[in-house]
Amino acid sequence: MSEGSEADPAKRIADLQKKREEIDAEIARVQAGEVSLLDDTAVKDRFQLFMQGARELLADFREVEYNFRQLDRRVRERIALWEGSKGELLEKIMGERDVIADSDQGKSFRAFWEFLLSSHRQEELTMLLEKVLQLPAVTMLQPDIRTRRIHYDWLEAGEHTQRTVAVLSQQLRRFLDDQAWLENRRIMDILHNIEARTLALRESPPAGILMEIAGAQAHIGLAMERPLFTPAVKPVIASLVLQAGDDDIDPSALFDQVVVDKARLMHHIRHALQDKSQVTLQALVLNQPLQQGLAELVAYLQLGSDTFSTVVDETVPEPIEWRSCALDGEIITRKARLPRVIFMR
Repeated sequence: MSEGSEADPAKRIADLQKKREEIDAEIARVQAGEVSLLDDTAVKDRFQLFMQGARELLADFREVEYNFRQLDRRVRERIALWEGSKGELLEKIMGERDVIADSDQGKSFRAFWEFLLSSHRQEELTMLLEKVLQLPAVTMLQPDIRTRRIHYDWLEAGEHTQRTVAVLSQQLRRFLDDQAWLENRRIMDILHNIEARTLALRESPPAGILMEIAGAQAHIGLAMERPLFTPAVKPVIASLVLQAGDDDIDPSALFDQVVVDKARLMHHIRHALQDKSQVTLQALVLNQPLQQGLAELVAYLQLGSDTFSTVVDETVPEPIEWRSCALDGEIITRKARLPRVIFMR
């Protein structure tokens, strides 16, 4: 904590150099055959600390899920009693969601959720757990059998939390759809009321002047009233001889344009949703790689906002990769980092 809160660059560099010297000295001792191992007491102490941290992390996951459930309950209550505008309600709900995400438990959940999404890290943690649980000092403690799959318990708790957030998003979407339907119905009621009143006044119009309209008149513009054309600047025309160059330039580059076939992308999305209720943008790109690079990726995002029902999970970043040809003809890999975009059926 002391090193992590030190703002002086000189002191940080001195601490790093000291650590480097200690690591070099330890490497030299290992090369000389002096390998220092943890004794049974140190192994037991560290294993108990690990188990305590694992249980506390699982409790953080459950607390974040509980907080989101409470937020979903408050959202339902506010929607039932709300009489203001949609923007005010969404602003309050998003503010409470940000408070939950920025809390200590929310930050722990977000960090470990990103860790759990990596299959490589899961396999590495599984291998390390198997190795540690086979140590004699740890075997004497008789750990719980669920310790071998503690990271899968984290993953299951994280999925519960993500499902709660998805339910909250669906509730907000339903509220917006209902509000739009009510507003459209209110407009239609007003129009029907105007039509009914108009038909009632047709048979018995009220006495007196209801409306005044200015008299019709023609605006006459005589030809002689228009001023003659007066050039602003007298052009100077110089006699120059244009000489053609010797360079052979291919004019076809002027007509090359990138046109993204949105119909093909829509067909690909609908085909992927035939046997699934939802599919991520990353899965779509992996199944059918991008052929036109960033332009095609932007077309996918536009279809997600205009044609299909989509959900954006800002807590889960997903890299999108594609291959493109550089100016010198070399094939390079480009990557875009954006939140997870889920297309719904």
